[in-house]
Amino acid sequence: MSIERGFDVSFVARMALREKQIQQNYRPIIAVHKWFARRPGTLFRGIILSEFVDDSLQKTFYQSNDLKGVVVADPFMGGGTPVLEANRLGCDVLGFDINPMAYWIVREEIEDIDLEEYTKATSALVHHLRTEVGALYRTRCSKCRSPDAQVKYFIWVKTLRCSKCGESIDLFPGYLLAQDKRHPLNVFICPNCGDLNERSDRKQPGKCSSCSRKLSVRGPARNGRCVCPFCSHVNSYPRRSSGPLRHRMFAIEYYCPICKPDHTGRFFKKPDPEDLQKFAEADRKWRTSDAEFVPDDEILPGDESDRLHRWGYIKYLEMFNSRQLLGLELSCRHISTLGDARLHNALATNLSDLLRYQNMLCRYDKMALKSLDIFSVHGFPVGLIQCESNLLGILNGAGNTVGSGGWLNIIEKYRKAKRYCRHPFEHVFVGKKKQRIYIDGEWIGRTRDSRSPVKRAEISCESSISLDLPEGSLDAVLTDPPYFGNVQYAELMDFCYVWLRRLVHDGNPEFSRPSTRNPEELTGNLSMDRGLEHFAAGLSNVYCRMARSLKRGHPFVFTYHHNKLEAYLPIAVALLDAELICTASFPCPAEMGGSIHIHGTDSSIVDTVFVCRSTGRIPRRWIVDSSEEISALVRADSESLEDAGMKVSAGDLRCIAYGHLIRLAIWRLRLHWDRALEIQDRISRVSREITALGGIESVSLHLRDMLTTSRVGQLSFVLEEKDKYEGIHNEIAF
Repeated sequence: MSIERGFDVSFVARMALREKQIQQNYRPIIAVHKWFARRPGTLFRGIILSEFVDDSLQKTFYQSNDLKGVVVADPFMGGGTPVLEANRLGCDVLGFDINPMAYWIVREEIEDIDLEEYTKATSALVHHLRTEVGALYRTRCSKCRSPDAQVKYFIWVKTLRCSKCGESIDLFPGYLLAQDKRHPLNVFICPNCGDLNERSDRKQPGKCSSCSRKLSVRGPARNGRCVCPFCSHVNSYPRRSSGPLRHRMFAIEYYCPICKPDHTGRFFKKPDPEDLQKFAEADRKWRTSDAEFVPDDEILPGDESDRLHRWGYIKYLEMFNSRQLLGLELSCRHISTLGDARLHNALATNLSDLLRYQNMLCRYDKMALKSLDIFSVHGFPVGLIQCESNLLGILNGAGNTVGSGGWLNIIEKYRKAKRYCRHPFEHVFVGKKKQRIYIDGEWIGRTRDSRSPVKRAEISCESSISLDLPEGSLDAVLTDPPYFGNVQYAELMDFCYVWLRRLVHDGNPEFSRPSTRNPEELTGNLSMDRGLEHFAAGLSNVYCRMARSLKRGHPFVFTYHHNKLEAYLPIAVALLDAELICTASFPCPAEMGGSIHIHGTDSSIVDTVFVCRSTGRIPRRWIVDSSEEISALVRADSESLEDAGMKVSAGDLRCIAYGHLIRLAIWRLRLHWDRALEIQDRISRVSREITALGGIESVSLHLRDMLTTSRVGQLSFVLEEKDKYEGIHNEIAF
């Protein structure tokens, strides 16, 4: 069997779509720590089984498999999806990443842990925090007056001193706090007295019940301008030279176990004097304490971090309020006392992941009524309304967590992740009913118990540009490489790294650098002067090294998508330099259209899976040379995705076409490629070949009917019967 013959596009796409809807339910392992744009684990499971198991993918997918002796490498492991899926199937895995946070996350995903000891350690931590700061997260219920209601979220608004009269201005972009989707009524803030008003009519909420001031949906702050309500002066923001803007607490969402049984919806209140006093107490405690673990690092310049600089943030600690810093410092101190290195590192990883919820860049989702973590849009979004989550977390009467962003939430996700490692599962649908199937005999890690064999899993923090693996030592290379101009992961992960490097157990030289950023990173980055040529040259270097280490004719498989065709040119250059031919390009859903950073845009949610080999055969029908024939392949791909239940968008069609154009350009250039040319000349050769094929414009003309009926804003061949592949006359050797 081979990927080209055995990969079932519709089946894998259907599984990937379901996984990406709720990825932590299908692959709980990802909850060990946040990483960005993780590809579906079901995709890489499908790829590996299609190549190395001689049976129907739909059958083997739900069976236990042991591919002992198969060596798989990933030169850009990121969050580790290909490594984890190959390890689970029994392969020997080699994973490399230049980013120390990626290295640490995958290492922690692979490492086993005694869950009983972990539970004891985390229980002790939570008990310690509850004793020290638990009272700071309690409030008085506005209904039963119990002082022991637990705060889910403190909600804050940024404030500004009027440059004319000096009064403090609330920068409200709008006064709607909560919609009536998950609460019976809409909740409005009064612009005059600040009281909360519940109303059924969102467009015309009427007057405030307390002061009779007219309620409003629209706030005064927008587009960097805000009119002072005291003197009518128009103020601008942000003010970089003045430092970060201050915040004022204006609302609380809480949980009252006494009232909850007879209460419909959520509990909201305006902060009372006790609430404000508790924050003042936290502020006093923090300012009089000596910080041992809170980082004092400055935020380095960068494409993403420059946004923070524009808002006046100079140091990472300025992104937290006093209560958060106090709780995080106490957490770090407790973790540092753990003598067991495995437990120490696990809890340090938990704290690093917790940081994305425990900061003052988190926002409150007024529809879902929850905290949005700092990385929800794969950047550093600086909003005007911020959400502070309960540090400890809350349990209801049934022992389930309430709300998000606290220690109890992080701990429970980690426990589920490690239970999944020991007993992985898949989901099968019988009609509309989902059933969980445990795959006995598979596990993630080096070993599961004393009776299990030890699997080879080597995770390294090093640049793949300098890798020197033995020639012919790999059975497969599976990876999700960097995407040119993609999210600046290193800039974002520095937010966690500056904390984690102070807390990890001794003996981890990977954390010796002050930042995760590295000049050898293969991403586009304006501030580091890394353009398309840098990306192409670096990718070529890595692909050539990995191709030399790959057994002849064995698969080099990677996923890729970008909204611009030029970002694909380095892919073709790297493969041609490495003397690899693209034998297939399949589509697979990789993101969700509802993702915050994609929703409402024309971005594609589809990756192209490029299957490449040094020698082999390609089905003759995949080698075409006209834009009309390419469009027919795109149509077939679209049909396969629609069979999987996906609604294909115009952006998806565009990216599917890009994949075919690149694959065919490589085929046409393979015999006369000159790697000695300058990198810009090689990029230009690929570009000219794509133009000779008609380019995206010509292909799009033949897809007019589909483009006009597709969604604007967020492929793959149709799998044929086996006899279509038999016989040399239906294939082209290379």
